[in-house]
Amino acid sequence: MLAIDKQQLAAWVETGLTKTKLGNLPTYIPSLAEVNPKNFAIVLQSIENQIISLGHVDIKLPLMSAIKPFLLLYLLCEFGSDFVFKRVGIESSEKPFNSLEQLEVDGGWPRNPMINSGAITLSSLLPGNTAQERCENFCSWLNKYGKCQLFLDTNILASVGSLPNHNNQVIAAKLVEAGYIQDSKIALDTYNQICCLSGTIFDFANLGMLLVKYPYSKWKKHCCAVKALMTTCGLYEASSCYAVKIGIPIKSGVSGIVLGVVPSTGIIVCYSPPLDKQGNSVVGLFLLELISQNLHLSVFY
Repeated sequence: MLAIDKQQLAAWVETGLTKTKLGNLPTYIPSLAEVNPKNFAIVLQSIENQIISLGHVDIKLPLMSAIKPFLLLYLLCEFGSDFVFKRVGIESSEKPFNSLEQLEVDGGWPRNPMINSGAITLSSLLPGNTAQERCENFCSWLNKYGKCQLFLDTNILASVGSLPNHNNQVIAAKLVEAGYIQDSKIALDTYNQICCLSGTIFDFANLGMLLVKYPYSKWKKHCCAVKALMTTCGLYEASSCYAVKIGIPIKSGVSGIVLGVVPSTGIIVCYSPPLDKQGNSVVGLFLLELISQNLHLSVFY
């Protein structure tokens, strides 16, 4: 993967940044709507810990939905696949990440862990009596095994709470009604807190390496499941399109983060805030496609 040199990467980035104007900042989280759309960072990290980086690498930003693969990984490693997949499905969705229609069609069944219904359900399974305890326990686990320094950004959390998310509230209520979660308030509070776990792009890169270089051999099957679901569901209704174009497991977040995992090889993390209509970073996906196609990184080669 690191056959690429910094000069070549810089040329690709220059091309990618011309796409910034094709995206928009998310308006439903005020703090994200106020960021500089020209902010940019990228890190490529190999399994041997060789690193190439460019851009504003010291900016601290929230993972948002990019936390979802690691929420799934935590629960799989701690409680096992039988426990987890009795409560959330593995089917991809043709609807947006926050679709009420999809949940209603499915009779309240959370279709996969990468959309909000699935992640809210999984948030309800984290150990702890309060949302704060659950978030702290989860964050400690991530920092321990991911060798990163994530923290809860309370300013981002306050911004998330300043405009109540009606869709998520209704999703949580329907999950209670269907019997998949018990307490909608704690589940939603936990979900909001873990989405506001924040760090630098290097923290995210280290976290991503958990899916490439497992601390324990028994984690391998769980990491394989997470990567498979990232490939089929990680970019929501655009997932199948990018499975063809890019061909590696990917997860995005509305902060502008895109994480690409190259199995047995390394990871690529890109940060660029403007989003496409599905909520994925325009520049991030453009660059992942460019890098993957030029370096033949697709797992389908």
